[in-house]
Amino acid sequence: MGGVTVREASPAGLDAVYALYSDLHDSDEPTDPAALAAAREALSANPGAHLFVGEADGELVSSCVLFVLPNLSRGARPFGLVENVVTRRDRRNRGYATVVLGHALAFAWEVGCHKVMLLTGRSDPAVHRLYRRAGFLPGVKAGYVAYPPDGAP
Repeated sequence: MGGVTVREASPAGLDAVYALYSDLHDSDEPTDPAALAAAREALSANPGAHLFVGEADGELVSSCVLFVLPNLSRGARPFGLVENVVTRRDRRNRGYATVVLGHALAFAWEVGCHKVMLLTGRSDPAVHRLYRRAGFLPGVKAGYVAYPPDGAP
């Protein structure tokens, strides 16, 4: 797709990514500013965390996080985990997330990941088409999620 540039976000650009996250969940718990600052610092300091952003027309339109995690199996090749795939509501269905995810997958293959996994709680068929277009295969593995004893977010 033309018109979108994908790059890794800089620590200075995390405020714009956090603002984009308002389009990720319709209702999200409020974030304490100190906790947000700590999370930003931890993300920036983690060598396995890669926050990719897509820009079009001079604005941030899409993003995802790829975590590259060490592994003792599969020849000690790492694996990837993608989280927080989001596109601005007013810019959806234009291919931006597909390009960002493609960039994240290319990066994962370049650093030797043997697989990349992604979970979604979305039931919208368009979301599932997006993930398939980007190269993710449904039904290959079963996903399970555990929440803390005090309840799901």
